[in-house]
Amino acid sequence: MPDLFLTGIGELTTNEGPPLRDAVVAVEGGVITYAGPAGDAPDQTGERFECGGDAVIPGFVDSHTHLVFAGDRSDEFARRLAGESYVAIAASGGGILATVASTRAANEDELFALAAARVWRMIRTGTTTVEIKSGYGLDTATELRQLAVARRLGEELPITVKTTFLGAHSVPAEYKSDREGYIDLLLEEMLPAAAPLADFCDVFVEDGVFSVDEARRIFARGEELGMGARVHAEQLGHSGGAMLAAEIEASSADHLDHVTEADARALSASGVAAVLVPGASYTLRSQQAPAPMLIEAGCTVALATDCNPGTSYFESMIPILSLGVVEMGLTVDQALAAATIGGARSLGLDDRGAITPGNAADLIVLDAPSASHLVYRPGADLVRQTIRGGVPVG
Repeated sequence: MPDLFLTGIGELTTNEGPPLRDAVVAVEGGVITYAGPAGDAPDQTGERFECGGDAVIPGFVDSHTHLVFAGDRSDEFARRLAGESYVAIAASGGGILATVASTRAANEDELFALAAARVWRMIRTGTTTVEIKSGYGLDTATELRQLAVARRLGEELPITVKTTFLGAHSVPAEYKSDREGYIDLLLEEMLPAAAPLADFCDVFVEDGVFSVDEARRIFARGEELGMGARVHAEQLGHSGGAMLAAEIEASSADHLDHVTEADARALSASGVAAVLVPGASYTLRSQQAPAPMLIEAGCTVALATDCNPGTSYFESMIPILSLGVVEMGLTVDQALAAATIGGARSLGLDDRGAITPGNAADLIVLDAPSASHLVYRPGADLVRQTIRGGVPVG
């Protein structure tokens, strides 16, 4: 028998068809057993959660974050507002390498406490699944510490975590004159050590960071070790990362601000999800990814926060939805699907992102009659209750 009933749902977004009115969701053992009209619902003998006409949507799947880090880069934000470029700030010792220094200096418990606070804020704003990258260590010990913290977050907090090794986020200062030496370290030591803790391998493919050829070598080693591929591609310019993602049939190509129609067709043909992070483009005041073009090409599109200390310090998916609609040109329905089922598909998770029998009961009860209010009122606290695996949390 179901052990939880959400009743009195004014609008139910299932991602399986048009929204349903006057709906009920039944949950048993953390899994959805019924989602549909109240008149056809099974006997309601379990615990009831009365929605009172409020809307219910799938839990958010945030499929691109860097949330295990220490330190603060608010000064860089002010420098960019004053006209200094991201590249110039990085060249002066800021950017990723500034966070690397702070993260290397923090122990596991310190990193866990900082990251857990961020995750709780994510949960309270509706996120039920999150991808977490390393990449702020750029040495074996710190990269492993970041991944261990990410795993702990999924074990100790009410959220599902997928982990990604991003040792190829930048070349650390101590290897600036020995670039090939750092790549050898990645291939021979860091990737094998990280593989037991990481679901995916990622590379920042960008001019001045890692080339397509370098990334291809790193991804090949990751594949040998059983890791899926995710690619930072076409963010600051057109570098060839999207075509590489298509070539290796990566799980996702992320950012894609400078993606072309040819890239989009290749991603679609290879089944590579396009993970878009409008918060980063907003913060950097750069062009947004052409989301409608990617959808037109047949790509699975996801929206994510890219939560990180330098270029997208967003913890909530709600403003990301708004940016997806207002800045990228998605419809409300497209943005909501991208923030839920699109993110799930990019992570290879087929049991969430849609409210349908057999899926995990990861749900959000809104303090609003319609999901459109998330975009209409992006500054409001509209998450009445996050439900993860059939259990109210947050």
